[in-house]
Amino acid sequence: MATDIKRIRLGMLTPSSNTVLEPACYKLVSGLDAVSVHFARFAVTQIGLDAAALSQFDDRPMLAAAEVLAHAKVDCITWNGTSASWLGLDADRALVGGIEAATGIRATTCVLSLVELMKARGLSRIGLVTPYTTDVQERIVARFATEGIETVSGSHLGIRDNFTFGTVDRATLDDQIASVAAARPDAIVILCTNVAGAGHVARWEAEHDIPVIDSVTVTLWGALRAAGWASAFPPTFGRLFSA
Repeated sequence: MATDIKRIRLGMLTPSSNTVLEPACYKLVSGLDAVSVHFARFAVTQIGLDAAALSQFDDRPMLAAAEVLAHAKVDCITWNGTSASWLGLDADRALVGGIEAATGIRATTCVLSLVELMKARGLSRIGLVTPYTTDVQERIVARFATEGIETVSGSHLGIRDNFTFGTVDRATLDDQIASVAAARPDAIVILCTNVAGAGHVARWEAEHDIPVIDSVTVTLWGALRAAGWASAFPPTFGRLFSA
């Protein structure tokens, strides 16, 4: 008699104006047996360092969305956003504790998973690709430095509107990746879960011979691990995920 495969349900907290991460997650898990992804949104429309933009990441709406995801009996609840990269990782650590206390479900985040992956692979030098404004990019570089991650090259687009991040085209991303690859970092990090990079990782890695970490992909990797996934990850995730 065949043994039933354990079903894994992943819950994702999603910025309201994000149009990339949901379809990217569906594609990434399409070849994984018995894995499904479920989403709850809360309001995020602008990315900046002013008070109005920062207030979008107050824990209260995020915890409310997490409690709704818990109704689906998910195995993990993940913040699929990069706010801790400019707020500081302690913001995500506190959020994880709050989600777990409120729901009794394991929690992770994009940025915590990114740092975990880099440390697990012994990497410390990154090429940073974002759509963000200069001040946000500079804050991210400073925050990562406190975690032992050096940004040796960077490219950003100066965009503030979160919806617009999802409209950045392939040619623009190709140029950004090429510009940061010239410094030969340990890895290239696409830092924004509303940038459509996941589908191009294998091509960029082949072109530049540098590992590429996409934000949606690393979020999904962290969520699957937290939910007890013990099988191999598909090559479409990128070379670091199968190491």
